[in-house]
Amino acid sequence: MAMRDVTGVVDFAFLESYTMNDAGVIEEVLRLFQQQCELWSPLLTVSHEGWRDAAHTLKGAAAGIGATILAEKAGEAEKGDEAGAPGRLEKVRTAMDAALHDVAAYLHGLQLKSLKG
Repeated sequence: MAMRDVTGVVDFAFLESYTMNDAGVIEEVLRLFQQQCELWSPLLTVSHEGWRDAAHTLKGAAAGIGATILAEKAGEAEKGDEAGAPGRLEKVRTAMDAALHDVAAYLHGLQLKSLKG
């Protein structure tokens, strides 16, 4: 785990490989991920009828950046029964917070690198 991988919940090596280590593309993809989380996270409650769609969308967004734990938790929430949904959605929110934390740290590192370079 590299220094930038604060918790290790995002596999940035996957993203770097996928984007051919293009810092501009990486930043754009991570900013889009942050926007997706901001947009869909309010729907991660069974009181909102779109909670399954929110979990599904976050599953894809997470998989795209290498946040496999979030993708797994969102997939479990999306496919699970209604009765257990609140607990599964809480796990999605927890995994999303951890992924967002690592993404913010990575983006901060990109900004520092661009200032030095």
